[in-house]
Amino acid sequence: MVDSLVYVNGEFVPPSEAKVSVLDRGYLYGDGVFEGIRGYSGQIFRLDQHLERLYRGADAISLDVPLPPEELRDVILETVRRNDLTDCYVRVIVSRGEGDLGLDPRMCRSPATVVVIASSISLYPPEVYQHGLNVITCITRRNTPTALDPQIKSLNYLNNILARIEVSRAGAHEGLMLNHLGYVAEATGDNVFVWRGQHLLTPPTHAGLLEGITRQVVLELAAEIGLPFREEMLTLYQIYSADECFLTGTAAEIVPVARLDGRIIGDGQPGPITKRLMARFKEVTITEGVPVG
Repeated sequence: MVDSLVYVNGEFVPPSEAKVSVLDRGYLYGDGVFEGIRGYSGQIFRLDQHLERLYRGADAISLDVPLPPEELRDVILETVRRNDLTDCYVRVIVSRGEGDLGLDPRMCRSPATVVVIASSISLYPPEVYQHGLNVITCITRRNTPTALDPQIKSLNYLNNILARIEVSRAGAHEGLMLNHLGYVAEATGDNVFVWRGQHLLTPPTHAGLLEGITRQVVLELAAEIGLPFREEMLTLYQIYSADECFLTGTAAEIVPVARLDGRIIGDGQPGPITKRLMARFKEVTITEGVPVG
């Protein structure tokens, strides 16, 4: 990040000068929440929905965000402006702040740490969007919702990282994570959809997945263009035998799946439903959003 600026606790500084204490609980314990947000054509897409999810997650872990939502909203826009970005990826991080080496959050000696980074991101190579992902099923199971609710987008992503290590070692693009009952939860960082039996299907949140912002956009687009859809617990068989499969996420957007565990999905190429949703999604991202100004 050359000649860029990041926001850290009220100041805009170059990344090389940005400092967070080694006693910050985000660093020590992953004690905090974050959001990844996209900007397109000078507008921040679904900014208010991302902020709502961030504050809900903070409330769930009893973390006081030191800025009200409208002020953090302005900070995000200002960070993008100062970096002169038209298309961007914004990472918003809120940790509980500086404490001691113990677990007790009451020992924090400072307000929560707030960091905003605006840069770019490319999760998959461009050819994947034309030909589809090669996906494996991971051995690592998704955290059970009864232990850590996946609706909390916490700084502790070790569960997903362990699955991502499996993906890298297998030479695949992405991996599916099953829940403790063996049903499909989500990919290592994205939600899962299939087109099967003339219906668009996606697992419900109680399967153990984060309710993605892009996932919600896809459900809205499906309703708009008249695609029958429902939330349903999915097995691997239902994906192996699907006509189409795709993943959704803020960074990934909508990305088709060509293979799962060596099995070809559909005809092995992005299907017509997937391509239709991809095209409509691109239209929405450049027409909706909060102007950076």
